[in-house]
Parts: sequence; C-alpha cells; structure tokens
Amino acid sequence: MLGKVGKIYGETALIKLIAVGLVVGIILAIFVPAVIPVIAVFGKLFVNALKGVAPILVFVLVMNALSQKSESSSSMKPIIQLYVIGTFCASLVAVTASFLFPTTLNLQTEGSSITPPSGIVEVLQNVIMNIVDNPIHALTNANYIGILAWGVIVGLALRNAGDGTHEVLADLARAVTQVVQWVIRFAPFGIMGLVADAIGTSGVDALLGYAKLLAVLLGAFFSVALIMNPLIVWLKIGMNPYPLVFATLRESGIYAFFTRSSAANIPVNMSLCKRLRLDENLYSVSIPLGATINMAGASITIAVLSLATAHTLGINVDMPTALLLCIIATVGACGASGVAGGSLLLIPVACSSFGISSDISMQVVGVGFIIGVLQDSCETALNSSSDVLFTATAEFARRAKKGQLKPSDLIPR
Repeated sequence: MLGKVGKIYGETALIKLIAVGLVVGIILAIFVPAVIPVIAVFGKLFVNALKGVAPILVFVLVMNALSQKSESSSSMKPIIQLYVIGTFCASLVAVTASFLFPTTLNLQTEGSSITPPSGIVEVLQNVIMNIVDNPIHALTNANYIGILAWGVIVGLALRNAGDGTHEVLADLARAVTQVVQWVIRFAPFGIMGLVADAIGTSGVDALLGYAKLLAVLLGAFFSVALIMNPLIVWLKIGMNPYPLVFATLRESGIYAFFTRSSAANIPVNMSLCKRLRLDENLYSVSIPLGATINMAGASITIAVLSLATAHTLGINVDMPTALLLCIIATVGACGASGVAGGSLLLIPVACSSFGISSDISMQVVGVGFIIGVLQDSCETALNSSSDVLFTATAEFARRAKKGQLKPSDLIPR
C-alpha cells in the first residue's frame, strides 16, 4: 500500500502536490488550530534543509562550471545587464505608483534597536568585505557573495587540472544536485507547514491600518511581474513572454512566497532552469548571483516606504530627487541580504537622501516589519522568479538571433 502511494506521489506533478499542500495547510490552520505547532515543524524542516544544502550546491556547481573549459562564462554580461535594468525599472514603477497614490504613515511607534547601514558607501563596503570573506566562514554563514567569489577562484584555478579531477568535480556536482532534488520533492509538506504557521501566528488586524500602503506595494509588485518584466523579455526575444513569465511565477515564485528567502530558493530555481533546458554552466553561476544582486522587489520596498515617509513629513520630492532615489534604491537593493526582511534595513539609506534622520526612518523600518507578512513574501517571490526569468531571457535571446528559438522552449518540461 505504502509503495503504491509512494509511486503515485513520485509520478504526480510537483506543482499539483504543492497546491494540495497549500489547501490542506489552510484548512488545518482554520479548522484544527491545535495541530499548527505540529505541522509547522514540516515548514521549518523544509526551509532549513534548503538553506543547509544551498551553500554547498552553489559552491560546487560554480566551481565545477568554471573549471570546465567552456565559453559559457562570457555569456554572464547580458544576464547581469538584465538584472540591473530590471531592478532599476522596478524602482521607476515604485516611484510612479507612490506619486500617483501618495500614502502617509503613523510614525508613533518605538524606534528599532537594529543598526542600519549609514549610507551607500557602507553598503558597497559590506559587499566588498563579503567577497574576501574566509571560505569556510562564507559557507557556514551562507555568505553567497563570498561563496560565489571562492567558487569562481577555485574553479578557474582547476581549469588546468587533469581529466580525472574534472570528472570527480562533475560527479560531485551531480550528487549534490540529486540531494537537492530529494529535498525539493518534500516541498508539499513544507508548504503545508509554512502556510498553516503563517495563518496561525499572523493576524490581519495589524495590516488593516496600512491597507493603502500595502495596496501601493502590491500594485507595484504585480505591475513589475506582469507588465514591466514581460515587456523587457519581449524586447529581448521578440516572442510572447507570458508562458515563460507565468512558469517562473508559478514554479519559483510560489516557493519564494512561503520561504521568504531568495537564498533558500536557489535550489528550486536551478531545478526550474534545468527543466527549461538552459545551459547549466551558465545558470549555476547566474542563479546564486541573482539571489544576491537581482532585487527588483527590494527596490520597490525601499522606494515606496521612503516616499511614504517623505509624504508623511510634508517633504516635496521633485523629479531629479525621485530619479536619485531610483538609483539609490537600485544600488541599495543589490546590497540587501537574501533573507526575510533584508530590504527594510536599507530604507534609512534612501531616507537620508531626503535629509530624514535615522530616528524617524527606523520607525519606518518598524512599519515594514508589521506589513512584512505580505510585503516580504511578495517581494521575495518577485525577486526570485526574476532570477530564472532573466537568466532564461538572456539565453533565449541568443537563440532567437540564430533563429533557433521556438515558443515551446519557453515552457518547462
């Protein structure tokens, strides 16, 4: 009996199983709240398993990809360009939405004890220091910038190694990838636990007072995901982008919505890239890089909350200042950590461009944590799904120029 159930589970599409887990989690949280602490364990185990395997996965795949003598590394430039363009365009959408629907905040909450970066210079300095981090420390603390840097260095150093060494690295990469596939297969149970825990612990009363702010944020998120990003993809590949857009939102964004961590979603995105038949030597580098610097959702959060603060204080923001805010939000978002709430600590950096003190801006950070149950989930879903979207777009654009791209290529197997 168990063997038959296991066979059915293994042969059923993962997205269908996740949908079932989502519904079951909601039903249990509403009608049987006593079991929430029990099933919440599944969510914690799933997220921790992803976070545990992701640093090793990134290091091994990047090292293996760059140790092989291929030309794929030269294709990273178009992807990085798309990451930056996408993040900047997202900040433009956020600023536009904030001007069209200005919001104000109740800044009477207590200030946070968390220390934010003092400016863009400090953000960039932190990025540079992360690059030169001790490799063991980077792996144990999930410092993905450091992991990427060391993976690149070691991979390049092993380019002239013998064929036996290259075969061992390739076997190791396949083994780690298989472990990740096993972890991902338990996603339905993880999603069930995560959604039940979220419903059981987060009430809606705190959100009602910030309904308009949430509406502006969510409107910007959806505008970028369903209008801006598809436009960028269409301009690059000259083909209907929505099959690819919906696939990335469905098969990457859903995971990221519940895990609220771009870092934890790296294995999920790599699996999706494989099903899109992308070049592994390319996406094994671009996906972890995207989890670090491709932060369209973070730039939206930074811009919207900063302008809400300015509107609350009656500060007049002209167009040059708004453009400067877009640049600051883009740079700041690239320095945001890939964990829940990582973008909120960059809000004081943007607020400083308006001359707003850190005492006030840290109160805005507190507001961000209040609405974070929805804001951060949607932000991460946009961030992470865009990693796959732009990685695929860059490769599909090259195929389109050669006349080798078909509409069916935009649909994962």
